[in-house]
Amino acid sequence: MAPKVLVSDALSETAVQIFRDHGIEVDFRPELGKDKDALIAAIGQYDGLAIRSATKVTEKVLEAATNLKVIGRAGIGVDNVDIHAASKKGVIVMNTPFGNSITTAEHAISMMMAVARQIPEANASTHAGKWEKSRFMGVELTAKTLGLIGCGNIGSIVADRAIGLKMKVLAYDPFLSEERADKLGVHKVELDELLHRADFITLHVPMTEKTANILSRENLAKTKKGVRIVNCARGGLVDEAALAEMLKTGHVAGAAFDVFAEEPAKENVLFNLPNVVCTPHLGASTTEAQENVALQVAEQMADYLLTGAVTNAINMPSITAEEAKVMGPWIALAGHLGSFAGQMTDEPIKAINILHDGLAAGMNIEALNCAAIAGVLKEANPAINMVSAPIVAKERGIAMSTTTQGKSGAFDGYIKLTVVTEKRERSIAGTVFSDGKPRFIQIKGINIDAEIGEHMLYTTNKDVPGIIGALGATMGAHGVNIANFTLGRTGPGENAIAILYLDDPIPQVVIDELKATGLFQQVRPLEFEVG
Repeated sequence: MAPKVLVSDALSETAVQIFRDHGIEVDFRPELGKDKDALIAAIGQYDGLAIRSATKVTEKVLEAATNLKVIGRAGIGVDNVDIHAASKKGVIVMNTPFGNSITTAEHAISMMMAVARQIPEANASTHAGKWEKSRFMGVELTAKTLGLIGCGNIGSIVADRAIGLKMKVLAYDPFLSEERADKLGVHKVELDELLHRADFITLHVPMTEKTANILSRENLAKTKKGVRIVNCARGGLVDEAALAEMLKTGHVAGAAFDVFAEEPAKENVLFNLPNVVCTPHLGASTTEAQENVALQVAEQMADYLLTGAVTNAINMPSITAEEAKVMGPWIALAGHLGSFAGQMTDEPIKAINILHDGLAAGMNIEALNCAAIAGVLKEANPAINMVSAPIVAKERGIAMSTTTQGKSGAFDGYIKLTVVTEKRERSIAGTVFSDGKPRFIQIKGINIDAEIGEHMLYTTNKDVPGIIGALGATMGAHGVNIANFTLGRTGPGENAIAILYLDDPIPQVVIDELKATGLFQQVRPLEFEVG
């Protein structure tokens, strides 16, 4: 059955057609974005939800979204989506962080020019017939120093445009490498140096715990007298009250804001101050940007629903279509390793440790980890998937650790998963053979080569005669066919394990009879989701 997508905001017909061109059934109902109850009533039948900013995806909406797999936000901000609730539900949330980058960068440059030359006030004065030519003395941008707080996608475009205007550009960004800074032609500096040196400061960072109020009263006091500040990023990055005071004293010569701590901003301490330019969150408001993000989100959602490719997800590691093809067997393997550990563990889990060796270490580690964690936790809750697993693990207080290493053994690569409880550590390792099939290669430190099937039986015992006979005879007596039989041991007469791949689920009577023989320490049926 073809996936079904609901478009509950005003996306263009071209974007809607993208879904159809991919063979996806789509309902274009923009009126639902403004009607919460109607959205809740309708959402249950859809696999995907495409939105802009009007639709509010609340926890109640998600509770009703019984089939929902992906939410696509045409734009950067996802404030209208309950990310935590979506993650717990296992729903991927995507945005389009690059579709409006040029538009937002151009708006920041425009705002900088407007505040440098007091254009809005001069325009109003001239329209009023005052002709106050001497009142509006501006400053040039040429040779001035621009301080970028954040030099990611949008910040780097602003830097490029500013350099074209012959400005000197400083950048504060902990994630900016020296090599990248050199390539952009900016000087990487610490925040304090930027504050002391910049004639203009423009912000291009997301709103996080670390960036909230980054231009605090204390930091604003460190700025050069006569500085002009531009914020087209996110409200709450600047202490607006402190900025208003410094504008009144003249320490800050001007400000240009497109975003505010509270929006829609009907009142604000910056309104009606001299040389303050304000716009109503217009950073992404161009015809080109609105169309770009709509087309982009439609392509991203279609790719995920049809190929499993994950692009620009907020709550899930990105996986390209090419990666999805190559990594598919490895993601399945990681899930099987987690599933084995989850089915074998009856007590609370304290930690999950994952080792990636060789070929596996060069893959998308985060995606593999999500699959492994989901496998572990699915035993307790089958609804858990790669999206929700990390959230659930964190809520349960499970410590996570990841290690990578170069090729260290006979295999080109492998994954080893260890689950730690109060009583024990349980480890299992696996690899993917050239035939694309995952295999278990080590359990409890014992080397094996076990193909993974839907129905399996795992036993542990001392290495004594009669084990194989007991297993075979008991299975045969009850008509259970063995597709594959794998043995392993630490040494003669020592600890041994057996894994049986069965054609059908194993009856409880077989389990009971095997336990009654007294030959086995553990007899555990296992079930795996094998595609």
